[in-house]
Formats: sequence, structure tokens, C-alpha cells
Amino acid sequence: MIQPVKEKIILGIDPGTNIMGYGVLKVTGVKPEVMTLGVIDLRKCGDSYLKLKHIYERVQGIISSYLPDELAIEAPFFGKNVQSMLKLGRAQGVAIVAALMRDIPVTEYAPLKIKMAITGNGQASKEQVADMLKRMLHIPDSEMGPFMDATDALGAAYCHYLQMGRPEMPKAYSSWKDFIAKNPERIKK
Repeated sequence: MIQPVKEKIILGIDPGTNIMGYGVLKVTGVKPEVMTLGVIDLRKCGDSYLKLKHIYERVQGIISSYLPDELAIEAPFFGKNVQSMLKLGRAQGVAIVAALMRDIPVTEYAPLKIKMAITGNGQASKEQVADMLKRMLHIPDSEMGPFMDATDALGAAYCHYLQMGRPEMPKAYSSWKDFIAKNPERIKK
């Protein structure tokens, strides 16, 4: 069960070096609603270092506009092309730093976990994720952009929202002695 909150704003990011998706989800009580979703289009920028600067500035701008409480970011999947992975990791790192510079906590989610949380299938396509989010969050067709990166980012935010109802499990006890030491009130004398 999702724990109600007065209000929480979650920024989701799908990192990319050509197209970076973002989505902002506002949670009031237990009801999520989309504030915005879109992409940062970096295809016209040829210099990889200037792309990183642009990512930082745009993420800072989104943070200033929507004042998110938390950032949920998709973890890069492990591909065969090392250079692509390095570039993607840099883009992700810059987005994370933009959030951390504003004291926004960051949570990273594997693509499989995001897909599983939204569709129930870790192998779901981007189209299936987008369609499910569209239906669950009542997103009009006019707001669904041409790039799936925006809905992937919104998926990270929605996955994070779903995790709000799952408190962290306490660490297991190493022995009966450890249990007794941590729970003296449960011992009958």
C-alpha cells in the first residue's frame, strides 16, 4: 500500500547523450498526476563536453521550475559498446550532480525494474510502457511527444512513486542474542 503524503514532487530522468527525457510527477495524498514531460534535444550539439554543460543547465532549469523533492533516474543498461556506455554514464552523472547541487535525493532504477513496476513485464517495449503510463495517468494524446525518452523518464518517476509504499525492511538479526539485545521489551521474565 502506498503511504499517503501531503505533497511530493518527483523528477524522473531517462539519461541520453542525444535525447534526454524528463518527466515530473506530483503526488498528493496517494494520487499521482503529471506536471510535465519532455525531452532535452542534444542532437544539434556536436561537442560532447558542451552537451554535458547543456544537460546540467537544462536539468537545473527544470529543478528551478518544478522544485522536485526527489530525483528518480534510469540506470544505464550494460551494452556492448563501451564508448556509448561511457557517454551515457557521463550524461547520467551530470544530471545527478545537478540534483545533488540542490540537495535533492537521488534514486537509481534499473530499466527492468521500471518496466516491471509499470507493465508487470520486465521485457516490455518502450511503446508498452508509454501506453500503460498514458492510461494510468490519463495523459492526453496531445501531450505524448514523438520521443519515448519522455515517457521512459516519467516511468522512472512513477516507479519511484510506487516504491513510496514499501518501507525498507529492517536488517535481519545475526543471532538470538542479537534479537534479544534489539528487542528487550519482547522478552517475558
